[in-house]
Amino acid sequence: MIKEFLNVCTFALIVYLMLALALFLFQRSFLYYPDSVKPSEKLLTAESLRFWPSSQNYRGVIAARELDNTKGTVIIFHGNAGSAYHRTYYLNALSQYGFRVILAEYPGYGGRDGQPSESVLVDDAIETIKLAHQTYDEPLYLWGESLGSGVVSSAVAKLDVPIAGLVLFTPWDSLPSLAQTHYWYLPARWLVLDQYNSVENLEKFKGKVAVVLAEMDEVIPVKHGKALYDAIGTQKKLWLFEKAGHNSTPIAARELWWKEVSNFLIQ
Repeated sequence: MIKEFLNVCTFALIVYLMLALALFLFQRSFLYYPDSVKPSEKLLTAESLRFWPSSQNYRGVIAARELDNTKGTVIIFHGNAGSAYHRTYYLNALSQYGFRVILAEYPGYGGRDGQPSESVLVDDAIETIKLAHQTYDEPLYLWGESLGSGVVSSAVAKLDVPIAGLVLFTPWDSLPSLAQTHYWYLPARWLVLDQYNSVENLEKFKGKVAVVLAEMDEVIPVKHGKALYDAIGTQKKLWLFEKAGHNSTPIAARELWWKEVSNFLIQ
């Protein structure tokens, strides 16, 4: 009887360790879901878009026509799936309030070379931000969506160019904290390679921070976004969409919250 019990315990332990090992080995496959296809220039032209800064070694997508008067430049760092091209709704929503919008692309996404990881994405984001600052000067705003909020927060901690404000859309507090929520039965926080510790990375940020959360977020439970919001020590404002999930927030350009966030940033 004791032997059978020990055999069961041994088997359970082996299964447990195999689960932990699988999580560790394949974690970046769980985290990053890139669309690796580069959009064609013909496709972009049809939608009045162009590669930025050029089609060679591009870093993102921007409107083909420059606004007459801009209130600043917003760089969008998108979530973990798809590509920058799939986020054109940001251009439609923010350009109506006078913002130049750059849809930044990550290495490994949208036809760009590279393998996604925290260091790769953050270092590349810093180069993109510096180039935008060189090209357009100030004011410069960063918008991070989901994974992008982690990229933005990590980049801000290392940047030496002025950032007027941030928008963190369905963010987490840190990736280890989020991993532990999803994999509560494993020591997940200790297995995570890419930390994206937004709480720590925003400690010294002095600009405005808008945080946009989805109450019923099933991917990044809202408690993680609230924990980040509570930890932010600078001027901040929270938008909470009741009954919205991670991918069901109201993003149509006519939605009033776009104007509210825009006004918060520039006032």
